[in-house]
Amino acid sequence: MNQPEKIEGNTDLQNIQLKPVGFISNKSKDPSWGEKLRALSWLERASRMKEQRESISELVIDTSLDGILNGIDDFSHLIVLYWAHLIPQERRSITRVHPMGNSDFPLVGVFATRSPVRPNTILSTMVSLVKRTGNILKVTGLDALDGSPILDIKPYIPDQYALDRIRVPAWMETIHDEFNEE
Repeated sequence: MNQPEKIEGNTDLQNIQLKPVGFISNKSKDPSWGEKLRALSWLERASRMKEQRESISELVIDTSLDGILNGIDDFSHLIVLYWAHLIPQERRSITRVHPMGNSDFPLVGVFATRSPVRPNTILSTMVSLVKRTGNILKVTGLDALDGSPILDIKPYIPDQYALDRIRVPAWMETIHDEFNEE
């Protein structure tokens, strides 16, 4: 992948090193871009991904980070940033995709999607905090795979994220409707 020589306001691009604060433990083993799920229709994939989001996951935080979770139990929802560690390097150069692999949806840039296939496989999901036990947070709503490294956790604060006049394309509404169908 070609990298720009400079970004305005930055004298030089450099690699960034991150140290995970923990890892995700759950039953989700099959990546949405993997062979098994890619063979399914987008509606079947959405159904499997919805099941995954409804199940319990554990955020296992490094025990050496003593005190880092203090007070987190007071929040009902969290934003989890994690690394999609199973994305092969060759898939990270993909710049355009059909959302959910559905060719009926337009070909768009990966930054217009929530696809895990992207140059830097940093993903985020808002989750519901079910319970904290020591260094383990039990959550629902997580779309990460088992073993994914956790980069950060932030409390969800509605006032910070409340926006008016939100606009999304019709194809994204279709995907959203499928995930929220009872």
